[in-house]
Amino acid sequence: MEKSEIYARVDHTLLSPCAVWEQIEALCEEALQFHTASVCIPPSYVERATQRYGDRLKICTVVGFPLGYSTTACKTAETAEAVANGADEIDMVINLGDVKSGAFSAVAREIAAVKKAAGGRTLKVIVETCYLTREEKMALCHCVTESGADYIKTSTGFGSSGAAMEDIELFRQHIGPKVKIKAAGGIRTAADMEAFLKAGCSRIGTSSAVKALG
Repeated sequence: MEKSEIYARVDHTLLSPCAVWEQIEALCEEALQFHTASVCIPPSYVERATQRYGDRLKICTVVGFPLGYSTTACKTAETAEAVANGADEIDMVINLGDVKSGAFSAVAREIAAVKKAAGGRTLKVIVETCYLTREEKMALCHCVTESGADYIKTSTGFGSSGAAMEDIELFRQHIGPKVKIKAAGGIRTAADMEAFLKAGCSRIGTSSAVKALG
């Protein structure tokens, strides 16, 4: 694949808790230079990034991040504020406690509530595959599909491991036809990015694209 094709599918990401504005600014400048799909940044920087770059970049941010166990009311409020501040895309973390309890209807309801709060913006649902059984992953594919989300996303990048090819294959078998896949977590080389895209991912979440692709 051409580098430009890969960049066009990358959510250029910086979610470090210690990230300062100068780093976010540099990330956005790189995204403009290399024409990435979006920048994925902490919620606290969305308004400032929108004011400076919103007419030239898609701004993505995270909700319930990285652990996912905030309440649905908190997640919808975070989403509404992010949208008001100019976010184009939302990456939410599911409640893993509900998953482990088998409360998949609650998971689906929460995703649907966040999707409603997003007001037509793209919603990606982070399921954090490293903590899940195969059966849980399959059930979550149905939750994401039924709740109207746009993407299922493998990982936060803060878990015990990140994207795995076998999970992409499993997602492809069980998501609905309108749901896309985002691979994230531990994707650091051009070969990795290309492999995940060829396996069926529509987006790659990584902080390493510029270093890997040049």
